[in-house]
Amino acid sequence: MSPENGHHLQSLVDTHGRKHDYLRISLTDRCNFRCTYCMPEEGVECKPKDEILTFEEIIRLVQIFASVGIAKVRLTGGEPTIRKGHEELIGQIAKIPGITSVHMTTNGSSLARMASRYVEAGLSGVNVSLDTLIAERFAKITRRDAMQAVLDGIEEALRVGLSTKVNVVVMPGENDDELESFVEFARHRPVQIRFIEFMPFLENGWANERVMTSADIRARLSEKYTLNPRKGQAESVATEFDIEGVQGSVGFVSSVSESFCGTCNRIRLTADGQFKTCLFLPPRSSLRDALRSGALEEEVISIIRADLATKWAAHPPMSKWRQLDTLSMVQIGG
Repeated sequence: MSPENGHHLQSLVDTHGRKHDYLRISLTDRCNFRCTYCMPEEGVECKPKDEILTFEEIIRLVQIFASVGIAKVRLTGGEPTIRKGHEELIGQIAKIPGITSVHMTTNGSSLARMASRYVEAGLSGVNVSLDTLIAERFAKITRRDAMQAVLDGIEEALRVGLSTKVNVVVMPGENDDELESFVEFARHRPVQIRFIEFMPFLENGWANERVMTSADIRARLSEKYTLNPRKGQAESVATEFDIEGVQGSVGFVSSVSESFCGTCNRIRLTADGQFKTCLFLPPRSSLRDALRSGALEEEVISIIRADLATKWAAHPPMSKWRQLDTLSMVQIGG
C-alpha cells in the first residue's frame, strides 16, 4: 500500500463526511498587542509556562496528525512571533513527511526583520492582522502605536516572496469607512485583503448590530469595483474575488452571516494542548496530558477521532448565539 493510500484510508473524516487536512496550532496565549475585539482590556491570565506545549510536543503531535492526513499547518497565537525560537519550529514542521505547507497568522510587528528568515525556514505564507490604515485609529484598536512597523512588515513579506494576506475585522462605525482604502492598498501589491465579520468571543462586546455582513461589504465595494469570483474554492474559509484593474484580490470571511461549516476541513490545538474541533466549541481533550502521561501514537489518534466524532454539522445562527466556550480569541488561537 502506498503512503498516499494509507493516509487516505486513515484520514480524519467526521460523522458529517468532512475530511480534515488542516491543523491550526497556537504557539502562545500571549500577545504584544491588546486588540479590543480579541481580548478584554485588562488582558487575560496567561497559562504558566509549564502548561504550554513544548516545541518537542508540538513536533510530536504534528507528526501524529500528519500520519492521519493533516497536510496544512497554520501557526497562530496570541502572537506566535513572540515565542522564542518559533522560526526553528517552522523549519522543523516544514520537514515533517506529509506536511505540504506551513503558514502563520501574525500582527506583523516583527515581520520586517524576520520575513527572509521565515522563507529560509520553509514558511509558505503569512496572514497579517491589520484593521485600519489610519495611525491614530490603529493605536485605538490595538492599544499600541505600531502601524508603520506592520506596514513595513507586509512590504518585506511581499518582497521576499511570502504569500501574503491582510486580515481586516470590519466593525461598523469603527473602520467600515476604509473598505475602499484597503482595496486601493491591494491595487499595486499581490496581496489578498480578507474582510472578516466581527465574531463573538468572551467579553469582546459582540452584538448582532456590530456585524457588517460580507454581503453588505460586497455590495458596497461593487458600487465602485468589478468583483469576479475565483473558481475552485470548496474548502476555503474566504470567498475570494479578483478585482478588475487591481493586482491583489479580496476575500470575505462570513462566519457570522454565511456559515461555511459544510466544507470545514480545520481542527485546532490551543497553546496548552487542548484539542478543538471547532472555533466555537469548547475543547474536550488535552493532547498535552495524553503525551505527558506516555500515550502511544495510536492512543492519541483514538482521542483525536473520538473528539472529531462529536463535531457539530454547523454552528447555530448568530441570532441564537450562546457563548459555549470560556476562552477569549487570544486564548483559542487566531
